[in-house]
Amino acid sequence: MFTLDDLARIVAARADAGAETSYTSSLLAKGPAHCAKKFGEEAFELAIAAVGQDEAAVRAEAADALYHLLVLLKSRGVALSEVMSELERRTAQSGLAEKASRRA
Repeated sequence: MFTLDDLARIVAARADAGAETSYTSSLLAKGPAHCAKKFGEEAFELAIAAVGQDEAAVRAEAADALYHLLVLLKSRGVALSEVMSELERRTAQSGLAEKASRRA
C-alpha cells in the first residue's frame, strides 16, 4: 500500500532534479511562499469538492492537497516524521484538552 512516507520520499527525490524536468523541483525553486500559495489553492479546491462534487473529485483533490502539503513541508525543511510526531503528541490527550493547552 502506498503511504505518505512513500510520497514524501518521492518529493525529496524529485526536489533534487532540475526544475526543467521536475514539477516538484520547479515548485520548490519558487520558494516557500509560492509552495504555500499552491497548497492553499489545492486545499480550497478540496473543500469545494467536499461540499458539492462526487467522491472521485474529492479523492483527486485530496491527493493534490496532500502532495502540495508535502512540497510545502519540504520547502520549509520540515520532515513528515516531525509532523507525525506532533500528531502523536497531540493524540495523547483529548482534542478539547489539546486545544485548550495551546491557548496557555
